Amino acid sequence: LGSNLDDPRRQVEKAFRELAGLADTRLVLRSGLWRSVPMGPQHQPDFINAVAGLLTLLKPRAFLENLRLLERRMGKVEPAVRWGPRLIDLDLLMVGDACCDEPGLRLPHAGLHQRNFVLYPLAEIAPMLWVPDHGRVCSLLERVQGDGIEPLVARNTGA
Repeated sequence: LGSNLDDPRRQVEKAFRELAGLADTRLVLRSGLWRSVPMGPQHQPDFINAVAGLLTLLKPRAFLENLRLLERRMGKVEPAVRWGPRLIDLDLLMVGDACCDEPGLRLPHAGLHQRNFVLYPLAEIAPMLWVPDHGRVCSLLERVQGDGIEPLVARNTGA
């Protein structure tokens, strides 16, 4: 989850509440909130990021479609530039040990193993999680820099 517009903390917290209400899905874990510098153009506000652990009966593509619908309901419009500012961004990082590389759906998420704004919050809730083709989250975290990221609210609890 990520946002850097219109009170990003509020946007991410709202996204957690909305995720908890998705049909056939249960929010079971959530990380704390993390402030991170933008990955793309630097002339934009910092992001607030977090990670959710969900159980769902939905297939990956159907779940991703639900995430896209949720983004639109929350007011997301595509940024004018790649990695530009956004109201809300919900990415599907993993679905168990599934590997998939289809148009519009790549599992695990292409940047998961390299992005500190994903790995730091993910390590809070699932440090031993195995990321297919990459290794455990705790090991991946050791390979990324901690520059430009800081915790805002530590949770490390269930939803």
